[in-house]
Amino acid sequence: MKIKQQPQDFCVEELTSVQPGQDGPYAFYRLEKESLGTPEAIDAICRKWQIARRRIGYGGLKDRHAQTVQYLTILHGPKRGLRQTHLHLHYLGQVATPYGPKAVVGNRFRIVIRDLSSSEARQALDALDEVRQEGVPNYFDDQRFGSVTPERRFIARYLIAEDYEEALKLALAAPYEHDRGEIKRLKALLRKEWGNWQMLKEQMPRGNVRSVLTYLCDHPQDFRGAFACLHRELKTLYLAAYQSYLWNRCLSRWLELHCRPDQLFEVSLRIGPVWFYRGLNEQQREALRTLSIPYLSARLKLAEDHPLQPIIADVLAAEKIVLRQLKLRHFRKPFFSRGERPAIYQPQDLLHRLENDELNTGRRKLYLEFVLPRGSYATILIKRLTRGGALDD
Repeated sequence: MKIKQQPQDFCVEELTSVQPGQDGPYAFYRLEKESLGTPEAIDAICRKWQIARRRIGYGGLKDRHAQTVQYLTILHGPKRGLRQTHLHLHYLGQVATPYGPKAVVGNRFRIVIRDLSSSEARQALDALDEVRQEGVPNYFDDQRFGSVTPERRFIARYLIAEDYEEALKLALAAPYEHDRGEIKRLKALLRKEWGNWQMLKEQMPRGNVRSVLTYLCDHPQDFRGAFACLHRELKTLYLAAYQSYLWNRCLSRWLELHCRPDQLFEVSLRIGPVWFYRGLNEQQREALRTLSIPYLSARLKLAEDHPLQPIIADVLAAEKIVLRQLKLRHFRKPFFSRGERPAIYQPQDLLHRLENDELNTGRRKLYLEFVLPRGSYATILIKRLTRGGALDD
């Protein structure tokens, strides 16, 4: 089974409520990109137009290995478009406020799952019928955990423990499987020469890492201050990754407690296995339809008899922390966010088509089109349809 065998096999279009006009200090744009991550696209725009990154507002990160459409604003941005090899920026008008996640109402996906055997295709079609009735667990998927090391070390976990040096070392120098070329070399140099700040600064290209090293040249032991020099969006991602992991553990534990063993099957995510479900009765379906799980933070207040209280206690005990620790001392920002997330999602406008796969002789392909709420992952739906089969991209 393969997804993203070619970029056009995975297309996502951001849906927004924003209606641009002629007035307002923020230029509003539609960004079309292919084989390029959102941060890299924004960096390219900043370089071309020589603007500060803080002037750009956007709703979320879109997949690198895909064709994607999303929207952004630039404070006092040019009233024109921009075209480069992997991106096309269309100027649409002006708005009064910067664009952000709250302006995203959902995402439309068009996905092709390729290289399916006949039995895999039948299984996927059967699972589609189940999904229409039961929905899909609303887990955060692997894309959320790009900052987590292969050994499942969370930068936020070290911040909670106030081990700022280890948190900074992971942020700057931890190796990842997708590191390539120069990035891999520079990270290896950082690990080898850690503490030799002046030499490392001289070896680094201009950018955020060099700014952090410049701070360390003047404050060689102030790792908390050096961590504060990292880009705000990076620090937010580190906390979001750990908070999302805790949320996933809460949902998986809820399913374990409320489903029979024969209704559960295990799916491996980057940060560990989680439970998926099938064959629920109506009472279980209704319980999941109405279930929202809060994000864990020091500000979370639940009654002692709240039904989620034992589950949250189990998850925190496994991490050897308590709620009050989910607040970073000495930092005003970033912080662990408040709110809650529905336990499941139901794909809307779900269409499918099964055909012969022209790229894999003798195999089948499944075309899917659907709309998901903001923040829900299409790859979780794919894992549900394939019973957790490995995604070959």
